[in-house]
Amino acid sequence: MHHVDGTWRFQVLLVVGLGNPGTKYQNHRHNVGFMVVDRLAELAGREPFREKFQGLFARAAAAGEGAEVELGLLKPQTFMNLSGQSTQKALAFYKLERAQLIVVHDELDLPFGTLRVKLGGGSAGHNGIKSIAQCCGGPEFVRVRVGIGRPRSGRGEQHVLSDFSRDECVELPDVLESASLAVRDIALRGIQAAMNRHNQASPAKAASKDDPAPKG
Repeated sequence: MHHVDGTWRFQVLLVVGLGNPGTKYQNHRHNVGFMVVDRLAELAGREPFREKFQGLFARAAAAGEGAEVELGLLKPQTFMNLSGQSTQKALAFYKLERAQLIVVHDELDLPFGTLRVKLGGGSAGHNGIKSIAQCCGGPEFVRVRVGIGRPRSGRGEQHVLSDFSRDECVELPDVLESASLAVRDIALRGIQAAMNRHNQASPAKAASKDDPAPKG
């Protein structure tokens, strides 16, 4: 890692998108973490995904701000409540610390499309976050929380394990773009700058900025 403008910046980061494997689940709200990592691979990927670390793994890079940060993109294939097993294997292989981990996941407690960047804290009942904290030695990692909202009726479990609505699908590309830019901003500008930008802006506003897309 290196020191830039009073902020520690890392040269390598592991970005884990959370979801459940298989075509049955691929369009579920619970899989929005997978969707964001796929978008990052489209924008900045250096290789196709391959089986590794009990997941699907690819290398990417975020370039800009006079720096380039290597990104490992991981989609655990263990099912959500065992996501930490895959994440821990990747961290150990690359000898990374929890501070070099970004986890992208769905968040019931945020309205659909709202993003929040957060460092540490509890799991808020999210089994993927809980598993990662347990397997990786603690909760001190960065989260990009992608709001999916709570259902007007019915259980939250049914809501997360169902497809986005037709109206939500119209806005979803902007949401994925904004979450991808949030990861890039964390990598290149630091978490505080990313929080200042993405915790206040809507996905459409954040995605419409003139910042260039991350390049491979």
